[in-house]
Amino acid sequence: MATKTDLIFTGGWTFTAASNTPERLGVAVSDGRIKAIGPDVEILAAATEQTRVVDLDGALLIPGFQDAHVHPASAGMELLQCNLSDAESAADALGTIAAYAAKYPGAEWILGGGWSMDHFPGGTPTRQALDRLVPDRPVLLFNRDHHGAWANTRAFELAGIHAGTADPADGRIERESDGSPAGTVHEGAMNLFDHVRPAAHPDLVYAGLLRAQEELFGFGITGWQDAAVGALFGASDTLETYSAAVSEKTLRAHVRGAQWWERDSGLEQLPRLTERRADVAARLPGDAFSAGTVKIMVDGVAENFTAAMTTPYLDNHGHCTDNAGLSFIDPERLKEYVTALDAAGFQVHFHALGDRAVREALDAVEAARRVNGPSGNRHHLAHLQVVSEADAPRFAELDVVVNMQALWACHESQLDELTLPFLPADAESRHYPFGELLASGARLAAGSDWPVSSANPIEAIHVAVNRVAPHSPSGPLGDPSQRLDLATALTAYTAGSAYVNHRDHDTGMIAPGYLADLAVLRPNPFELAPQDLHTTAVTSTWVRGEQVYAAASNTNR
Repeated sequence: MATKTDLIFTGGWTFTAASNTPERLGVAVSDGRIKAIGPDVEILAAATEQTRVVDLDGALLIPGFQDAHVHPASAGMELLQCNLSDAESAADALGTIAAYAAKYPGAEWILGGGWSMDHFPGGTPTRQALDRLVPDRPVLLFNRDHHGAWANTRAFELAGIHAGTADPADGRIERESDGSPAGTVHEGAMNLFDHVRPAAHPDLVYAGLLRAQEELFGFGITGWQDAAVGALFGASDTLETYSAAVSEKTLRAHVRGAQWWERDSGLEQLPRLTERRADVAARLPGDAFSAGTVKIMVDGVAENFTAAMTTPYLDNHGHCTDNAGLSFIDPERLKEYVTALDAAGFQVHFHALGDRAVREALDAVEAARRVNGPSGNRHHLAHLQVVSEADAPRFAELDVVVNMQALWACHESQLDELTLPFLPADAESRHYPFGELLASGARLAAGSDWPVSSANPIEAIHVAVNRVAPHSPSGPLGDPSQRLDLATALTAYTAGSAYVNHRDHDTGMIAPGYLADLAVLRPNPFELAPQDLHTTAVTSTWVRGEQVYAAASNTNR
């Protein structure tokens, strides 16, 4: 080790992600990269008076987590607006809204989100509940999964939404008996407010991104794939936000951006996406940010009956309906689009929840492979709530990555009250079949979909291993074969997501030459019983060898 050693980790365990077993290894860092790994005595021999030595005291050093599906700018803005994500009941949510409206009497609109569908009958709160709190100003609040929104009467009036307003092809308005809007809208119907609600100011978007980065560092996350970049969801162009953050050196994580595919348009948008990718590469040289991915929404979500299923949903009495969910893009057009994107060198990031959506996405990749041959584009499907047995082996066959949101793979009220009762009796056994996909040879990556749910990888890994949420009295979701072991779940959230993000050449593992993007976990989760995994926590996070987070009680701060 001829070059100067800036930083040494010693006295603990190291999970390199190249092996399933943590080892007693020290790690030396120089100029932001891992210089050497080996026995503590050898690593410490390279220390000088200027070397910072971190005594892990038995904790576990891991590669920094990478989130393969997250929405940081919108999540950060939600924290800065009317944030309902901490509400534990309908009363809590209403109290938060009332307090926010009182605190900001001059706000033209009350905007925010994070409310839970399971806190309201049928998952659909009413406009009258908001009217009682804020009768004179428009209110628009997105739910936790961001596939629906709750509005008051004033917001509907300003948007021109009334009993005669037709549902859009890709969405639905909940209605009262006379056809008037009841208060909740789903999917594409949320866009009916776009022409009247104020766009988020670029300063707010920028502040939201930096607030989100702070939150993610606290969870040990050092890189991510932003699952929707561009001028979307009532915000200014987040590609410009990232550009500013890179230029001003405030973005310290490494990010891959997924440009949004407009589902009501066709191949005419491909030149624009290609130009934006090239523009980002020209303006932002280096590896902090890239825009080589395109996000395609194949379907919606199961709790509002828009996830595309192979069998129809049931009604409240258990009878079959004529609704099997929505395919947002015609399957034949989807094949055409994915083939063109693949030929242009784009990675395709699919939102696919229902088993029909999963099949349609895999069919599209198969069509692209048939025309273009194998590619290194690393297409991936996110969410995968229901996957048919016939389609599980196709992930490995087509080299499609499983992008799992493992935190959802457990019994919780939204699943148990708003989803499973409306699906066939055997549907639970096909929910989030991560173990089956792994056994079939599929590569696993992991993400959170924050702000849809917590960004905390530890909680997600706990569920992946146990199929039960921390402190839940419920039994496991599905068959025990769907559980993952701890090393596999950790690898998915590190090396697996690095692969998806095209950063596996220098991140996602602890190895000489790799960036010193690292996190420290205490206690060492490999020393815990599976049901106690959630008790481990990130005590420090490091990006390129610089500490970006320290827990309040961490002596290495």
